[in-house]
Amino acid sequence: MNPALGVATGFWDQIFDFSDYGELISLVSNTLLAGLALGLMGGLVGIFVMTRDLAFAVHGISELSFAGAAAALLLGASVVVGSITGSLLAAILFGLLGSKARDRNSIVAVLMPFGLGLGILFLALYEGRAANKFGLLIGQIVAVDGPELGWLILVSALAIAGLLAIWRPLTFATADEEVAAARGVPVTLVSVLFMVILGLATAVSVQIVGALLVLALLVTPAAAALRVTSSPVLAPVLSMLFAVVSVVGGTLLALGGSMPISPYITTVSFLIYLACRLLAAPASRRLKSRLNASSAS
Repeated sequence: MNPALGVATGFWDQIFDFSDYGELISLVSNTLLAGLALGLMGGLVGIFVMTRDLAFAVHGISELSFAGAAAALLLGASVVVGSITGSLLAAILFGLLGSKARDRNSIVAVLMPFGLGLGILFLALYEGRAANKFGLLIGQIVAVDGPELGWLILVSALAIAGLLAIWRPLTFATADEEVAAARGVPVTLVSVLFMVILGLATAVSVQIVGALLVLALLVTPAAAALRVTSSPVLAPVLSMLFAVVSVVGGTLLALGGSMPISPYITTVSFLIYLACRLLAAPASRRLKSRLNASSAS
């Protein structure tokens, strides 16, 4: 056999090998249920992440979530609880100290490497399985046991319920913060509440895709949806659909290989975004042509 062909075949088998697929699928039933819950929550939250320009904050929260999870792993406590604790601390700090985008970004830039450094320190001190260490960074396909599944579904449900409860004032404040404040909307409180919801969403998303790739759940699906529609109803629905397809589809694909779960999820998420961008391109060009014609006349 040609050595190059053998290497290529071995590489392909590592990525996709469905020979024992039927037996393996029962191992990820909890992960699929968790992915469904996270997709619904992440897609819904992601719309406001995009419209409120919080993508950088998501990354900052994920680093402190990683630090909390790593500390819990070191101490033998619940990784989910540690992750949620770190996320909430970061989210509340960002919400209280960073009311303006410039202030918030500088605070995130200061706290993000601190959280990442703490997480790396805790993992270096941890003497358990190496898979547990890397799972916090890049996700694990069979990482969700019964108690963790309950936590993930509960937190996802709380995040969705909380977001629906503040949907109208949050939408108003996102569209025009000054007018919303003048109309009596408690803008600061709404902002902090949303950051808490975002913290919860980030913490549970880290359990599936890892701290380094959490943007694939909380940013990319919403960015894809907003490429093809600006409808306040259709955009969240599409965002949730894209997020669910990314997580569940990526998990099913990862089951056939020996690679971590996160590359599959992020690839599916990116391909959806790319497809939406290509679909939206003709409409964007037509709009630019109309604007140019209007300005010329």
